[in-house]
Amino acid sequence: MMNGKYHIQTYGCQMNVHESEKIAGILQARGFCSCDNVEDADIIVLNTCCVRETAETKVYGHLGRIKSQKKRGAILIVGGCMTQQAGAAERLAKRCPFVDIIVGTFNQSQIGEYIDLFLHTGKRVVDVWESEKDMSLSENTAAARTSGVNAWVNIMYGCNNFCTYCIVPYVRGRERCRPIDDILSDIDALLKSGYKQITLLGQNVNSYKYGDKTFTDLLKMAETDVKYRLKFMTSHPKDVSPTLAELFATSKVLSKSLHLPVQAGSNRILQAMNRHYTREQYLDKIATFREFVPDLGLSSDVMVGFPTETEEDFLQTLDLVEKVGYNNLFMFIYSRRSGTPADKMPQLDYKTKQQRIDRLIKRQFEISKRIASNAVGKTVEILVSEKKGDRCFGKAQNDAAVAFDSKTAQIGDFVNVKITSAKNANLTGDIII
Repeated sequence: MMNGKYHIQTYGCQMNVHESEKIAGILQARGFCSCDNVEDADIIVLNTCCVRETAETKVYGHLGRIKSQKKRGAILIVGGCMTQQAGAAERLAKRCPFVDIIVGTFNQSQIGEYIDLFLHTGKRVVDVWESEKDMSLSENTAAARTSGVNAWVNIMYGCNNFCTYCIVPYVRGRERCRPIDDILSDIDALLKSGYKQITLLGQNVNSYKYGDKTFTDLLKMAETDVKYRLKFMTSHPKDVSPTLAELFATSKVLSKSLHLPVQAGSNRILQAMNRHYTREQYLDKIATFREFVPDLGLSSDVMVGFPTETEEDFLQTLDLVEKVGYNNLFMFIYSRRSGTPADKMPQLDYKTKQQRIDRLIKRQFEISKRIASNAVGKTVEILVSEKKGDRCFGKAQNDAAVAFDSKTAQIGDFVNVKITSAKNANLTGDIII
């Protein structure tokens, strides 16, 4: 089967996207090449998510289709967060006997060895480690990067926060931070390879600590004379400091955008979520960032319909969203996750949750539209990430998406563009030569 084709389907967060790049690296090192269609693949990998129930439902739905689509002899692998849940691998093995290899989050780096074992014995492999045996197993895996001008770099794994709705600490483990020199070495190698944007990844990057070095120390040490953008995700509001806000104003490489998930605008709900901050503290931190960087692009996650959420609680969330004025907002209906404290709390009916998220989406649409309109007439620096004919697409420093026409601009170029129009949240401009 060597020199065959592989197909990877990724669900969930940016961490999963990068881990799929590592899986692709393993397969390419064994002589496989990527293909877009599952019907053509000799190796099919589903890298799963379990943050919301809908992600799990999609996986099982996809598996049902793959059963009839996969060509004879193709190896089907399922791994990631869904299979790492207690008892999930066993349930999957029983429900889907046509899945050949099942792994968890801690041993995806062993997929190559599991393929060899399956080919040698013909016997299904179900192996989910309870914890990480050696972080270097994953870090020594060369990634086949697929994110264009952007490259992901893990700085840490796991989470210690145990928000009452979240399954992540149970499937990713406690926080483990990579050595700072290894991270800087990765950044340097990627810049030499021509990447123009580096995104640092972690469940809570602000709690990064290695020896006496903190997250802000890491960001300062990533400064270089090479022209590039440095981004990170995800931040936890309780750990964001004024020092980080000040660094946004002085750094030559930090993108002027911040993703700071608030989840809710009600103190009662925030406490029930075990978030360890109040709405007042969150708004104070936003004000501090804007004091240092007035045009900072802000995005966030907001969850609607958390157990016991009242109309008053929801109105406080709407109020916070209006007060902050996010450029972009990722909005979700609360999804029960077995094994989390929130699963045992009194639940809201689906109709109420749906009505509330519809109201939130409508409010945020108006905010995004207003912010986009205010950008007309301004000149912004764009990192070109895509080009179709003469039509170029890219992101501004504040993460706003901009389209413009240029015969000369190429993917990976930094160019100045004057914004000429805004349609809803989409910006269009003219390149300045």
